[in-house]
Amino acid sequence: MLTKEIQKSLFELQDEKYRDFQSKLIPTVDSKKMIGVRTPELRKYAKELLKKEELQSFLNELPHSYFDEDQLHAFIISGMKDYEKCMEELERFLPYVNNWATCDQMSPKVFKKHKKELAEKIKIWIHSDETYTIRFGIGMLMEHFLDEDFDPAYPEMVTLLRSDEYYVNMMIAWYFATALAKQYDKALPYMEKHRLDDWTHNKAIQKAVESYRITEEQKKYLKSLKIPRSS
Repeated sequence: MLTKEIQKSLFELQDEKYRDFQSKLIPTVDSKKMIGVRTPELRKYAKELLKKEELQSFLNELPHSYFDEDQLHAFIISGMKDYEKCMEELERFLPYVNNWATCDQMSPKVFKKHKKELAEKIKIWIHSDETYTIRFGIGMLMEHFLDEDFDPAYPEMVTLLRSDEYYVNMMIAWYFATALAKQYDKALPYMEKHRLDDWTHNKAIQKAVESYRITEEQKKYLKSLKIPRSS
């Protein structure tokens, strides 16, 4: 059975010190479900598994027992070359994603050739009830639609989101910080008009001023837009 073979291989690649370090960074995952396989090893293993005919049996077995299996699953999806198959597997997997690492490291290369279809999917994902489906949707907007495919409708779409989830709000902040770096004039009004909730607004500015892509003059102005903490 492929899943048992995969689990055996993952434990052979285990780095216990890395596992202990990783568990502190990802508090939403039970440390007992972490094996401790480093990302380069997982990426390499995913490429090998993509060549196996019986791979589908592993992809079908959800939820997985270990965090590292989720990571591996994410990298397998990221490496799929057929858009329809990739999207099918992604949408089946997204409801099982339970942490920021698996969410953020999943980035299908094939999406670059299917921007129009991807944009329509993002509009659905960001209105999901699942924390990491929303986060993934915002992440894809940030990765694929802040350069030549930018549309002012996209930041407007993100700014309308409201959530009590830390990992959603942090991604919104990250999105606007990146938008300020890549589309400063278009993103700035969202800060000037305080279109985000106070925490996300301040976090976006904090992350933006940490960027080398923001000029010193821009950083100074952005800092002036921070909302003071209420006493």
